[in-house]
Amino acid sequence: MTSRPLYKVLYVQVIFAIAVGVLLGHLLPNDAVAMKPLGDAFIKLVRMIISPVIFCTVVTGIASMHDMRKVGRVGGKALLYFEVMSTLALAIGLLAAHVLAPGSGFNVDPRTLDAGAVSGFAAQAAHGEGLTGFFMHIIPETFFGAFTQGDILPVLLIAMLFGTALAVMGEPAKPLIGMIELLSKSFFRIVRMITSLAPLGAFGAIAFTIGRYGIVSLLPMMKLIGTFYLTAFLFVSIGLGAIARACGFSLWRFLVYIKDELLIVLGTSTSEAALPQLMEKLERLGCSRGIVGLVVPTGYSFNLDGTNIYMTLAVLFLAQATNTHLSVTQEITLLAVTMLTSKGSTGVTGAGFITLAASLSVVPTVPVTAMVLILGVDRFMSECRALTNTIGNGVASIVVAAWEGELDRDRLGAALAKKPADAVAGPDEAISGAGSAGFCRDMAGDAD
Repeated sequence: MTSRPLYKVLYVQVIFAIAVGVLLGHLLPNDAVAMKPLGDAFIKLVRMIISPVIFCTVVTGIASMHDMRKVGRVGGKALLYFEVMSTLALAIGLLAAHVLAPGSGFNVDPRTLDAGAVSGFAAQAAHGEGLTGFFMHIIPETFFGAFTQGDILPVLLIAMLFGTALAVMGEPAKPLIGMIELLSKSFFRIVRMITSLAPLGAFGAIAFTIGRYGIVSLLPMMKLIGTFYLTAFLFVSIGLGAIARACGFSLWRFLVYIKDELLIVLGTSTSEAALPQLMEKLERLGCSRGIVGLVVPTGYSFNLDGTNIYMTLAVLFLAQATNTHLSVTQEITLLAVTMLTSKGSTGVTGAGFITLAASLSVVPTVPVTAMVLILGVDRFMSECRALTNTIGNGVASIVVAAWEGELDRDRLGAALAKKPADAVAGPDEAISGAGSAGFCRDMAGDAD
């Protein structure tokens, strides 16, 4: 079997495109800003296909489960995992802010800041309708309206109801399920066609970012940026790495396996750009379609590890920069409220900044105008938020699949070892749960 030339490999193309985009943004910023439509067009193409991909995947996945109690069990386990990891991420953000104190020494007087620069974000946050409004927003006005809203959760709700109805119908629904499976294959073929344009999208997005904001703008805020990237790296490598080991697979091999998707996220600054490809790769990795269809789309609103770290870290940074003292009670309140406000933040670039404005409203001693301090560098931190969110949702799918006993460990071992699936002789030669993997095997046994 001959390997493809490097210039035909997607991740090599994306790396090259990102490098060229950075150079163009630094050397010819005005021309680089004009490249923005390339990134926007790629993201729009991906968003165009997300809704039908999720609908078909979830419907066929639930219809194949037959047992509706299993659907509820999988959803319950996923939400439990999301809440545990979200709390951990928020707490780590607080801890990092206290230990590294990225805002100390700024001594900023809030009265000297330009309130108009962040008034738009504050207004968007103020127009939010709280937790009730968030859940009401999940319910679309019409069945087909779910596909035009541009949000994931309404589509997920419709797909779960439709899949459940087909599962209850049983034998008469099989022709329709077969047709939806065929549609699913067609949509994933479209995804591959769109993915081939990823280098252009990454080039346009990164060129605009560097051209618009400039690398020089990073220097004054390097301590905050460095703290956030370091904290996210430690969360992924230690926290998610330990969970991966407990489930019997290597996190680093998994990251190599999804490197194409991670580079697309890095270039476009949005985790949505890699959602369909991630779902397809998780299925090929050995996770059942039903679990991937439930966990990944739900995780994009409920399992945002990178956004959670950013939220608490950014609030404490602003408090330190403006010499605002926060009591222990205020910090605990912040932890509880950000647990809720972060649920409305999707993988879209800039959503984390709006959610930060909403979170600051519960700590009124920290002026919202202080957000202007990080307005210029927020775009550079959005890449790290999106990368951490994507990795967290990938790991979550494998964990829930293992917990439910729906993980094909032969395929997992073959995929991460870069071997053809038929080269794996059996469970004994795959990553079959020896040692620390017994944790996930025990969970699967409890579920049964």
